[in-house]
Amino acid sequence: MKLIMYILLIITSLSSASCGIYSFTGAKIDAKTIQIDYFPNNAVLVEPSLSQKFTIALQDLFLQQSNLNLVKTDGELQFEGEITDYTILPTASTAEQTAALNRLTIRVKVRFYNNLNEEDNFEKSFSHFYDYGANQQLIGSTLEDAFSEIFERITQDIFNASVAKW
Repeated sequence: MKLIMYILLIITSLSSASCGIYSFTGAKIDAKTIQIDYFPNNAVLVEPSLSQKFTIALQDLFLQQSNLNLVKTDGELQFEGEITDYTILPTASTAEQTAALNRLTIRVKVRFYNNLNEEDNFEKSFSHFYDYGANQQLIGSTLEDAFSEIFERITQDIFNASVAKW
């Protein structure tokens, strides 16, 4: 009897039809392809690897959290934009009036086009920051940690605004 119930449960689960593609995040995505163009760094302060690393981080997030196929042209969902701000400012000071913490802030302007539903199109800016000790230089592992934290937040915000609609 239990075997029959398990078989019926499996058959029912496999035969259920859906109206679209669902990602692991619960976002309903009707599209099958996504195009994510290169995001150039148009900020006053330029970090040479920033554009490439950000573009790859955004592509990776969509590939990991959805069933979309990445294409170079004619994507049903399209992203383009630029990095508009890359700033480093002191955020906290010591009793000697020197910086105790510095903050790296990155802002990205995104234009999203849903070629299946133009009502979803938008142009928005997304930003996040990373604080690090004033005695640290923003190179090597400190820079990689900063990029990792900032990219994780910005790319997830872009995902949520575009396909999860949060």
